[in-house]
Amino acid sequence: MVLDLMLIALAITLYPLPLMAFALVVSTARGVWKGLVFILAWLACLVAVIAVVLAVTDGQPPPPRSPPGVAGLAAKLAIGVGLVFYGLHRRRLMRAGAAAGQGPEVRDGPSGRATGEATGKGTGEAAGDRGEGSFWASAGLAVLVQPWGMVAAGATTVLEANTSQPATFVALFGFCLLASASLLAAELYIVFAPEVAQARLLRLRGWLKEHSQQAIVVLCLVLGLWLTAKSLFQLTG
Repeated sequence: MVLDLMLIALAITLYPLPLMAFALVVSTARGVWKGLVFILAWLACLVAVIAVVLAVTDGQPPPPRSPPGVAGLAAKLAIGVGLVFYGLHRRRLMRAGAAAGQGPEVRDGPSGRATGEATGKGTGEAAGDRGEGSFWASAGLAVLVQPWGMVAAGATTVLEANTSQPATFVALFGFCLLASASLLAAELYIVFAPEVAQARLLRLRGWLKEHSQQAIVVLCLVLGLWLTAKSLFQLTG
C-alpha cells in the first residue's frame, strides 16, 4: 500500500495543471493568502477522500478474496486502464495538433481533466489579468484542477489501510504531504521572497504551458500501467 500511495502522490504533485493555476493565483493581489486558501482547499479534498474511505472500511482492509476486496482491486484496475487510455488519447491529440501546426496546446472537451484544464486556465488567466479574484475563487480553483483520476486511484489504495497500525497514519500523512509538495514549496517561496518568487513562478508557468501535454501523457501512462499491472497481479495471483 505504501509504495502505491507514494507513487500516486508523486504523480499528483508533478501534475502540471495545479501548479500552473497556483502560479496565477499567487500573482494576484493578496496572493500569499489566496495561495494559502488554495492549498488548504487542495488538502481538504485529499483528507475528505481518505476520511470517506476509512469510514466505509471502518479502518480495516477487506479480506483478500472477499467481494469488497475484489471490488476494490477491480476499481483500481479500471482507473489504471482509464489513465492509460487517457494518456494515449492525449498523445494522439498532441501529435495531431503538432501536425496541424497548433503547437503543444491541445483542447479536449469531453475529458474531465481537459475540461478542468481549460476552465482552470480561463479562470486563472482572467483573475491574473484583472489582479482580482476572491478567496472562494481560489478554493474553487483548487478543487477544479485536482487530478481526480489520480486521487481516485489513491482512494482505492487507502482501502487497504489498517488504522490499528500507527504506520498507516504516517503513510497517509506522507501521501497528503507529497501530493501537495510542489504547492507547499511554491507557497513558502512566495512568503520568503515574494517579488522574485512571483516572477519565477510565472516563468515556470510559461514553461509548463509549453510542456504540460508531454508531462500529462508520461504521468498518466506510467501510473496507469503500474496500477493496471499491480491490480492484474493481485486479482490473478
